[in-house]
Amino acid sequence: MVRLEDVANVVLRVPSILVLDLLYKCDVESFTYHLRAKSEDLLFKYKYVIWNMYYLGHIVSTVVLLLPLGHIVQLYLHILTALLLYMGHQISREYLLAESQYGYDYALFLDPPALNRFVTALTSQIIVTTLCAFLMRTRRVWLFSAHLVPLVARACSVSQDAVLTLTTVSMGITGAEVAIFLLMNLFVPYRLARAAYREMAQMTDLYRLLAVGVSLWHSFAVPVLFSVFWFVLFGVQLVSNVGTPTAVQEGLLLYLLTCMSECCASPYSLLGLTFVVSYLALGLLNLCKFYLGGFTALQNHNVMHRGVTEGVTLLLLALQTGLLDMVALQRCFLLFIILFIVLTSTLQSMSEITEPIVLGLGASRNRSVWKHVRGLSMCAFLLLFPGFMAYKISQFFHMDFWLLILVSSCMLTSLQVTGTLLIYCLFMVEVWRGAPLPGLDEVVYYVNGVCRILEFAVALCVVAYGAWESLWGEWSWMGASVIIIHSYCNVWLRAQAGWKSFLLRQEAARKINLLPRASTQQLQEHSDVCAICFQDMTSAVITYCGHFFHGNCLRKWLYVQETCPMCHTSIKQPASTQTTAAHDIHPQPAPPQPHPHHQETAPEHADVHQEEAHGPQGDGVCSLNKKCESEGPAKRSSMQDLTCSSSGDSEGINIAAPSCSSEGGPASQHRERNEDSISSLFRELPEQN
Repeated sequence: MVRLEDVANVVLRVPSILVLDLLYKCDVESFTYHLRAKSEDLLFKYKYVIWNMYYLGHIVSTVVLLLPLGHIVQLYLHILTALLLYMGHQISREYLLAESQYGYDYALFLDPPALNRFVTALTSQIIVTTLCAFLMRTRRVWLFSAHLVPLVARACSVSQDAVLTLTTVSMGITGAEVAIFLLMNLFVPYRLARAAYREMAQMTDLYRLLAVGVSLWHSFAVPVLFSVFWFVLFGVQLVSNVGTPTAVQEGLLLYLLTCMSECCASPYSLLGLTFVVSYLALGLLNLCKFYLGGFTALQNHNVMHRGVTEGVTLLLLALQTGLLDMVALQRCFLLFIILFIVLTSTLQSMSEITEPIVLGLGASRNRSVWKHVRGLSMCAFLLLFPGFMAYKISQFFHMDFWLLILVSSCMLTSLQVTGTLLIYCLFMVEVWRGAPLPGLDEVVYYVNGVCRILEFAVALCVVAYGAWESLWGEWSWMGASVIIIHSYCNVWLRAQAGWKSFLLRQEAARKINLLPRASTQQLQEHSDVCAICFQDMTSAVITYCGHFFHGNCLRKWLYVQETCPMCHTSIKQPASTQTTAAHDIHPQPAPPQPHPHHQETAPEHADVHQEEAHGPQGDGVCSLNKKCESEGPAKRSSMQDLTCSSSGDSEGINIAAPSCSSEGGPASQHRERNEDSISSLFRELPEQN
């Protein structure tokens, strides 16, 4: 029952849009210009009546379009009842005219043909009366029986002149009933408008205007309504032109384009075509998802892959180029170009859907041959079909700069698919080798970078050419707004995203180069896999928090966030490392001989590190301390401990020492002696300087 109401909600509103479309196409001004009358006063009255009927038609059609479903049903029932009453009077009139031509004025039962005609007319009138009572849901059948009066008079053998007079009287009775009904319901539109206004005001106070608009959009089913309206127009146009010689000579494609252009001559039909294109694009994208991933892929609802972009593109291009104001032939060719752009956008969306699925098959080592075949066949289609489209449009039109931009935009889809296939092949080669390819990440980045640069170049050419046309050609606010939106979305945002990606890669490479490399002995002592890719490590870098990773794996991680994958500590160069590097660049003069206390603490500090070197290695911090201790004397060892710690000052020793002792390192007294030696060293350095 709910589905039936949804269908009725759409179907019963379509006639209102059809009337609005016909009124828009009517050239009332030209019609009134060719009117002729006996006097200027009479001509003015004719024009006044025609223009008022024209505006009244718009108002009534709009009101009927916006009525609730229940009131629309009641309106159609009353209109159908009025048509049945008119049919009843026509039946009576036709019967009496036939009887007058037959010329029989005597009793009906004496003439079988006359009796047969009478029974047929009476049966028809009874059916009409019953249907009227049924539609109005009343038992007062006599209210709809006025057209039976002439038949009753004929059955009573009344003369022909009297019967014709009774026919006129019965029509007057019916007209009086209709007039009384209209007077009784004269204020119904006012009451409906007042109730609608109150309801709208309450909803606006509760849910705001935007929510009310969205609610009305869904309750009226605007996309489906205008789509059904456009399909009705298109079907009528196809049927009316199917047998013409022009349709036979044009060919199927041009014939369909001609019919579509005829269905874009008003704002209502253009809006209907917009929704039809949106639904067709959505169907193609869902078909692509289903072909690649089955029913599960249809659950991934992406806002950009719902056909809205294609519909909005068609509407903006049609409004910008003045599609409605063109003649039929020009509108046909312009519509062909607009549909070409929309189809290019749809193929681009299909490429965006296909790319992650195909690359996921290559990277995840999926062994399903059928999935690989489906992905590669879709890539082959997206690789070849844009070329076929570019070839076809070059056959229809002369190649100029604007058409070259359109063809380039179409061929970019093939270029992107080529890059996707290249990366897929690299992934499959990596699977076949059983070992990671060196520099694969850089190759993937450069392939994607080339595609993005070409896309940016085409978008920049479109903006430049559009700005040139706006400055030196026909300027309009619509064209300027489209250029501004295109410049922001397709030029500025792309340039900003590309530059940000480039800076992220540069920053990640710089951080990786600053990290120390693990030696062979450290890798053997660590004896673990990379925590990112879970592969054995023949080479690794060590973060400042002491964790081991592959350099390439950590670089990919740093593209996303600047923290350690294990402990989420910020991967930044400690301040002590920067200070040490500055001292290495600008060497300071040799300090004087240390005080006796300092001479005593330094060996103790060296002893601590010698004991720590023999202890088990818990993590990267202890191994770094061991490496630093083997590089120089006691003071140098102390400074290296600060360098390899996580923060670069005396607090770094306090953090690192527990991690070593917790794994079986020196005792707590060694740690205290170490802290005392470092603190005394920092107290005495200013005195020496």
